[in-house]
Amino acid sequence: MHPAFSVIFLTTLIGVGQGLFLALYTGQVYTLAKLLPAQDSVSFYAFGGLLALLFLIGGLLASFFHLGHPERAWRAASQWRTSWLSREVIVLPVFMFLVALYAVIHFLGWTMPLFVIADTLAVDLTLIIGFLASIAAFALFISTAMIYACLKFLQEWHSPLTVANYTLLGIASGFMLAAAFSAYTDVDLVVFFGVWAVIFTLMGFITRAASLIRNKQLRHKFNLKSAIGVRHSQMTQKAQGFMGGSFNTREFFHGKSKALVQLVKYTFLLLVFVVPVLLVGASYALESSTLPIFAFVAQYLGLMVERWYFFADAKHPQNLYYQSMS
Repeated sequence: MHPAFSVIFLTTLIGVGQGLFLALYTGQVYTLAKLLPAQDSVSFYAFGGLLALLFLIGGLLASFFHLGHPERAWRAASQWRTSWLSREVIVLPVFMFLVALYAVIHFLGWTMPLFVIADTLAVDLTLIIGFLASIAAFALFISTAMIYACLKFLQEWHSPLTVANYTLLGIASGFMLAAAFSAYTDVDLVVFFGVWAVIFTLMGFITRAASLIRNKQLRHKFNLKSAIGVRHSQMTQKAQGFMGGSFNTREFFHGKSKALVQLVKYTFLLLVFVVPVLLVGASYALESSTLPIFAFVAQYLGLMVERWYFFADAKHPQNLYYQSMS
């Protein structure tokens, strides 16, 4: 498949935004359980929520560059009963609204307890909004991933591993950003978020490696013989009926060499998994406040490369007709 940079930015940016919000809310829950020190409601949760919202807005804006008629984008929501894309179109603004509301409530200081559970757990409005936003975040992860995982004819994508990878890599990048944000704002949560970022990164490595191994061992259901209905033992395409390219060859094939695609694979494995983990570990050993920031930057760049490879790795069956180009 052809990797569209607008979709690459969309999926990676909203993934970071979702993961960052989940990290903030996790920190708040741990604080409520007295497992972490309390943080300032405005400087940490409000500005952290704003940062998550900015990533979500960036992803939303990037999506419009992939549309031929952006003014018609609202129509995509009409097929929500059957389309995962429609569900994503609905869930994304809902999640953005809840994140914005979460940040505003913290900024205004409306954190007085509404009720107390078991005489110990004080529940305020941010906790309720955050819980709803967390549900929306996971619904968005599933909706985005299922856009690709539901396509049976693209066997590289048609797997539960696609959903697992989108979810775990998004959460990992969000926790990595939370560690960087904590380091930048001098908040004593760098270790907490950094450890969880490493855990989710390693979990993401397991599922991503599993998908790479699975895709390498795939036996495709279609071949050149079945494509044209000829059962000869040896077949080679000599011509494809036209001299130049077409929409099919541009949209459903990346046009790069196998060597470059392999280089891209090793690059994202290094940037997404190895470099961030080493930088986070080094930040603890050296007590550095800048290395977590570099860890996030490296991982995000790696995620962009990973997402390019995700699209390039999918082999559209129509390329059987264009083997001289694909």
